[in-house]
Amino acid sequence: MRCKPGWRLALPVLALLAGPTIDAPAAPAIDAPAIDAPAIDWAHATLVTVVEVEYRFVPNHLVFRRGLAYRLHVVNRGRELHELTAPAFFKTVRLHNPGALGPDHRQLVVDPGTEKDIYFIPKRAGRYDMRCADHDWAGMTGEITVK
Repeated sequence: MRCKPGWRLALPVLALLAGPTIDAPAAPAIDAPAIDAPAIDWAHATLVTVVEVEYRFVPNHLVFRRGLAYRLHVVNRGRELHELTAPAFFKTVRLHNPGALGPDHRQLVVDPGTEKDIYFIPKRAGRYDMRCADHDWAGMTGEITVK
């Protein structure tokens, strides 16, 4: 730091201007549980099953409660690949296995004749759209409600 002629800054003042030299602890991640929060037993998460068939979800309206752990089990009984796309919903949940959604965390892709699970805890009440990104034009849509 350069001072104008005639100005003098004492060393302690310069140290204050430079900022602290001790690293502050990092803020916890948004989805990190509180330190004294009990561990979640994902093996006992409430099971909700959705069956994908050609151009519809069965059921097409899902209801979850905020703060509870769920295992969403999606079964594709169709002959085509189907997705369960719900980007606004997936942004508001704490995901236990985010890799199941793929890199964009927007949808669960299920090949014909296969099944996939996603474990999560809803964090925000609301209504969210659900659709198959490839077949919404044919009516493969639904809704998710979090109470």
